[in-house]
Amino acid sequence: MNRRQMMIAAGAGAAALAWSEGHSTAAAGEELEAWKAIRASTGTREGLRKLPTTVRPIVDPADVMVPDGYELEALVVGLSFPTCMEFGDDGTLYIGEGGSTWPTRPALPPRILSLTPGGKLGVLGVESFGGPRGMAFKDGALYVMAKGGYKTRLVKFDAKTGKRSILIEEFPDGGWHEPGGPVISPKDGMLYFAQGSVSLYGAVDPEGFTVDIAKHPKACDVPGEDVTLTGNNVWSRNPTRSFPYYAETGPFKPYGVPSKKGEVIKGEKFCNSGLWRSKLDGSDVELLAWGLRNPYGLAFNEAGELYVSDNDFEEKGDRAVGEDPDRIWKIKNATKPPGSVTKPEWFGFPDIAGDGLPVWHEKHRPNRGQPAQPFLENPPEWAGPAAVLIPPHTCECRMDFSRSDAFGHRGELFLAQFGTYAPLNTTREEALNRGFQVARVNVKTGAVEPFLRNIKPGPASYHPGAGGLERPVDCKFSPDGKSLYVLDFGVNKAMRETVSVFGHTGVLWRLTRKGANS
Repeated sequence: MNRRQMMIAAGAGAAALAWSEGHSTAAAGEELEAWKAIRASTGTREGLRKLPTTVRPIVDPADVMVPDGYELEALVVGLSFPTCMEFGDDGTLYIGEGGSTWPTRPALPPRILSLTPGGKLGVLGVESFGGPRGMAFKDGALYVMAKGGYKTRLVKFDAKTGKRSILIEEFPDGGWHEPGGPVISPKDGMLYFAQGSVSLYGAVDPEGFTVDIAKHPKACDVPGEDVTLTGNNVWSRNPTRSFPYYAETGPFKPYGVPSKKGEVIKGEKFCNSGLWRSKLDGSDVELLAWGLRNPYGLAFNEAGELYVSDNDFEEKGDRAVGEDPDRIWKIKNATKPPGSVTKPEWFGFPDIAGDGLPVWHEKHRPNRGQPAQPFLENPPEWAGPAAVLIPPHTCECRMDFSRSDAFGHRGELFLAQFGTYAPLNTTREEALNRGFQVARVNVKTGAVEPFLRNIKPGPASYHPGAGGLERPVDCKFSPDGKSLYVLDFGVNKAMRETVSVFGHTGVLWRLTRKGANS
């Protein structure tokens, strides 16, 4: 196979070939032809050290610090912007490729791949702009939270036919942050899902406008309860006008629309920064919580308790917040019977940091940007404290609980930590190597320990010739509980003013305890 054929065949590149030929899905039992070639050519350690992707030419488990008693292997290479994964009843692993939402990403299709236990890679379905961000499987159906446009949607795919149906398309989006979930409760069998905020810090900023919101100029945050505003607004350079024009923007307002003191914004069931549950058909939607800035990871433990990861305010821009910790929340309303929640929990966005302090507190004074001022005159009661606090700018993503003694650490949470965007979102030197690993978390004590990380600090791309982890975005235990699958987003370089992201650099890893059956 020549170099050009390898580039076409490499993982998501295989899908790109199928896309260009008009084949958006593969029939049951069929495999993308190009994947067969790449699977044959990279089945050895030497093959994985000669990949055609120049920004990630090496994938090598030997560069990862693996816990004693475990072994790591790379199963799939060449994925493009992978965001989530889920196992089907027959052991098929579904992998979501997120597609292109930012101008820093090349245009590649958002879609759902299917990897059979025998290693065949196919395509279950293709989403529209934005693509899949989380998945859950039940009774032959794959449930997907998909980002895109003014509204995030909950979509159902038939795993046999690929038939797609939209269950809910009501979650306000069009901005920065991601959908979370869906996950299925082991107690009530219902779907639980979330949607992050449109803005970085409570008001739409020019950076957000130029990155995503220019496509959705009316997008703004929506509260989950009635709130009264202080009248504090944010002044920022106006990217729609020539310098030196400025715009004044208020919380829960589209860009360039100011708020007034005493103004009441009505709460809505379909807010953002929210978390809901519904029946499997999308009916009986119930708002459980809001004020979750970026609730990307949702996971139930064996006791049926729901935990949610959430990421910090950023230390930049026109409402900067310094040293706000990442956090994991326990959602108390999730333990209540369906239909019984009369008041959603509020977790602080846009006025309270993860540690419970106001974002304008001296402890959170930024070292750059404009310090924050209060947005809410009558904030709801805070639902904290957090179950777990994690150093700022680690970037908590998707997660799963160990339910097996065969793997070990039963009852503990395994958390994909994407890794910092410093120096873009903070200039603090101590933040430069945070994340880029899978952590082991005790949600009862709040203890967090590295579990799977590179031998050298930071992502592999920091170190020429290294082939370890880049940015873990999801981790999921196999149905038998013996293996931990880790989804690696790929090369994503943060600089002082921008981010560069590269397709065909994502990897699926598998960590197995030695002696366990793979």
